[in-house]
Amino acid sequence: MQLHDVWFVLIAVLWTGYFFLEGFDFGVGVLTKLLARDRTEKRVLINTIGPVWDGNEVWLLTAGGATFAAFPDWYATLFSGFYLPLLLILVCLIIRGVAFEYRHKRPEDRWQRNWEHAIFWTSLIPAFLWGVAFANIVRGVAIDRNKEYVGGFLDLLNGYALLGGLVTLTLFTFHGAVFVSLKTVGEIRERSRKLAGRLGLLTALLAVVFLTWTQVSRGDGGSLIAMAVAVLALLGALGCNRAGREGWSFALSGITIAAAVAMLFLTLFPNVMPSSLDDAWSLTVTNASSSPYTLKIMTWCAAVATPLVLLYQAWTYWVFRKRIGTQHIADAH
Repeated sequence: MQLHDVWFVLIAVLWTGYFFLEGFDFGVGVLTKLLARDRTEKRVLINTIGPVWDGNEVWLLTAGGATFAAFPDWYATLFSGFYLPLLLILVCLIIRGVAFEYRHKRPEDRWQRNWEHAIFWTSLIPAFLWGVAFANIVRGVAIDRNKEYVGGFLDLLNGYALLGGLVTLTLFTFHGAVFVSLKTVGEIRERSRKLAGRLGLLTALLAVVFLTWTQVSRGDGGSLIAMAVAVLALLGALGCNRAGREGWSFALSGITIAAAVAMLFLTLFPNVMPSSLDDAWSLTVTNASSSPYTLKIMTWCAAVATPLVLLYQAWTYWVFRKRIGTQHIADAH
């Protein structure tokens, strides 16, 4: 295995980590409208992710930076061709971070309500658009012989991509509901478990259709195994949720996300962005990568920094591991 293959795998791992962690972040944000009945319960939901949401976004920055350094042609084509959806995701992430920090700065009902609306929409929109983006990458887009995207924005809004967006939206929301049931006590915990059961069934239906479509169009033996793991893990998460085993349910929903992402990257390899115009114009791990020397330096840096980041983030989750409920929320001033 050459270094450009290694970095393709590492970038897949980074995206897996991002969707696993930021996935339940987005899900909790969506649940502030679907699950919470009053402002106190919304504060409970926000507090479950309050200590970790910004750390989860580090995985996105690392994935983007690694793509830029290891596969500059992939990065350039992706960010120019998907400019509008990626810009919308970026704006949502900025507003979302501001909403978390500014919501409690003033006591007026209108002020807090507007920021709560912002948290909901800036969680829902990226959760949907990430699925649209990755589905288009797997499906193939209009790339010419100069490695440039020559399609339009509406070309990205095809049936396969829109279904991919619905899958990530429902899967992340299910993942978030399981996380809430793992992190809360009392009535909100029970309601989140019931909602997770309903969301899980919808997610399973959409995911099976999307993954089957992917397997039939571009899959092989490896992607079929990943698909089977994703489906079985999702069914297991539903069963554990029904049995009240929130920890196992959360772990299995995370495995579902990891296996689904693995399936998408397995269907891509050795391409990184297939061309729908001509297979010879596709971007691959070979023609889109940096020099071997650059990849070698990156590998040494990653070998040193990655364990430190993982240890710090694991410690953060350990410190904030306890459950919370409405009784832990102080009266608003």
